[in-house]
Amino acid sequence: MLDNQLEALMRQARAAGVPDLGDLPPQAARGLYRQIVASTDAPLAGVETRDLRIPGPAGLDITLGLRIHTPRGAGPYPTVVYYHGGGYVVGDPEAYDGVCRQLCVDVQAVVVAVNYRLAPEHPYPAAVEDAWAALQWVASPLGAQALGSAADTQRLAVAGDSAGATLATVMTLLAREAGAPRIACQSLVYPPAAGGHDGDYPSRTTHAAGPTLTLRTMDYFSHHYFGPSRVAPDFRGAPLQAASLADLPPTLLMLASHDPLRDEALAYGHALSAAGNAVSIVEYHGLAHGFITMASTVDAARIALRHLADHLKAALA
Repeated sequence: MLDNQLEALMRQARAAGVPDLGDLPPQAARGLYRQIVASTDAPLAGVETRDLRIPGPAGLDITLGLRIHTPRGAGPYPTVVYYHGGGYVVGDPEAYDGVCRQLCVDVQAVVVAVNYRLAPEHPYPAAVEDAWAALQWVASPLGAQALGSAADTQRLAVAGDSAGATLATVMTLLAREAGAPRIACQSLVYPPAAGGHDGDYPSRTTHAAGPTLTLRTMDYFSHHYFGPSRVAPDFRGAPLQAASLADLPPTLLMLASHDPLRDEALAYGHALSAAGNAVSIVEYHGLAHGFITMASTVDAARIALRHLADHLKAALA
């Protein structure tokens, strides 16, 4: 049964005639996504926020945007690199101000939100390349200097929701192979761990029509990011394809019962555990995909966001 407050939001959306993101061109979908998130999000005051540009991936003459959220006070505070959701097609740090500001306050950490490039203008693996470039920069002496004395970049965690959760966990795989940076924990909120249309997961059928994320929108995102095959070619888009999941940081995996991605995310959690990692899996019954941005209007989502903060705070203590 769907959470009563979430069901009320869905009724309002249906009454307003809100279209499925998969029925819109990318630019229009991005605008609608911002409106949807803004309607259920309430950014906190009392957080110092600034935007800056950093060098993009090696070999590319581009810069990337970061939004830095810092608690009031002297610090030093641990650092959380946050990757937003949106199927690699929609979303940006501005849309996630509420989530990141709340984590900043509750974790007492500097939260760095990454504005990675989006598809279809920048298809796979652009988001992964940007995510890795941002993480390396944050952990570098240059990043530590730019973030200032308030940020302790040696106490580092990664977190994200949906596509951003996949980016976050792929960062731990890349960091393991590179030998750096050291990541204290990964907090993953309903990641699409199988990559596009790969795999047979019952939740994709059970919740094909939503109530929030639909199979049509998943197909739309996969086509724009992965191309006509709609399938990730390797572990950077589908961490379940990784040759080894051993030696990864402690993991919090958060699921929604009413989510087409529920079963593949759960499979990823079990695979992490089978590989010998410390994994905590929490399923929020009655919630749907996207709940992490609904903390201002859905009580159960507020509890989930607090749980996310508690996990990060404990791991970074």
